[in-house]
Amino acid sequence: MAENPRRWLILGLGLAAQAAACTFLYGLPFLVPDIRAVEGLSLAQVGLMVSAPTVGLLLTLIAWGAAADRYGERVVMALGLGAAGVLLAAGSLGTHSVTLLEVVLLLAGAASASVNAASGRVVMGWFGPRERGLAMGIRQTAQPVGVGIAALTLPFLGQAFGYRAALLFPAGLCVVLAVLVAVLVQDPPRPPRKESERTRSPYLGSSALWRLHGASSLLVVPQFVISAFSLEYLVSVQHWTPGGAGVFLGVVQAAGAAGRIVTGRWADVVGSRLRPMRQLAVASTVVMLLLALGDRVAPWLAVAVIAVGAVITVADNGLGFTATAELAGTAWSGRALGAQNTAQNVAAALTPPLLGALVGGFGYATAFAIGAIFPLLAIIATPVAAENLRAEAKTP
Repeated sequence: MAENPRRWLILGLGLAAQAAACTFLYGLPFLVPDIRAVEGLSLAQVGLMVSAPTVGLLLTLIAWGAAADRYGERVVMALGLGAAGVLLAAGSLGTHSVTLLEVVLLLAGAASASVNAASGRVVMGWFGPRERGLAMGIRQTAQPVGVGIAALTLPFLGQAFGYRAALLFPAGLCVVLAVLVAVLVQDPPRPPRKESERTRSPYLGSSALWRLHGASSLLVVPQFVISAFSLEYLVSVQHWTPGGAGVFLGVVQAAGAAGRIVTGRWADVVGSRLRPMRQLAVASTVVMLLLALGDRVAPWLAVAVIAVGAVITVADNGLGFTATAELAGTAWSGRALGAQNTAQNVAAALTPPLLGALVGGFGYATAFAIGAIFPLLAIIATPVAAENLRAEAKTP
């Protein structure tokens, strides 16, 4: 693998494109107080709106991954992200119904899936194994960076101009980044593939990728338990202002981004993606239990755990993506990353409405405690032995 300095520019553009998409994919929770005030929705109902872009995303991830495998990453990323920006801008204008807005958000999420599927593939193509954990860790900071940008902007824009007008900000980001990707991104050089490599599926004959997708999905739940309703929790339970809560969450999202980079470097140093991933699953379990305890007996502890948990619960994400691409191989990496994203976003789409229903019926402490079950199961599901066997097979 030639060490082309351009790969760092491409990594930066992939990160920025993904972050732009994340400002609306995962930034809608920061508009929840404004949405509820304007539309009169319950927590469960607003949870459906928050999850609409994620539902659209998961419907098209594998298809976008297959397109990246066949046509390359640049065209796929630029087309999808540009379409998402246009759709989001159209949805933010006018006085159409909540249902129609949810449909537009779903379609924008479906278009933005191109970046999820292709940006990871382009990074894997430009970086070798010794840098790959770090590079994917940097790329995976896109989500906390995007959510952090949303936290610092959307609550203020929603209060000043209304939640619909606030959506013009992420729409503009998507369009600008689509243009930059089209002009500056270059697909990585790849050797010609044999016909057998085009058709052999890494999902046949081994459960490793299936288990990896399952473990990664389980670990999404505590991430969204913390992020989906943190602003609402701080405003309604802790009595913070929306702007103050947004600044706090923006800062902890920045810490979460740094945590992903550190975790990626950690994985490169220890020569494993899945051992650190399992250790982070243990930490996420502890975070959920402490959050439930804090809500029940010590509000200050709940706030502290939100800050720490916002770092821990996102740190594993890059590890799962890197391991997925490495286990799948070049010929299948786009589809495998699409499947990984699909599995994770099924969990991401289900968590906000189910969490809203649990909070409404039983309170935050119970919802947080139930959230601890999922990372506990991920400890068991993470296929560390499969990675060890793969490493042993490469040893001369």
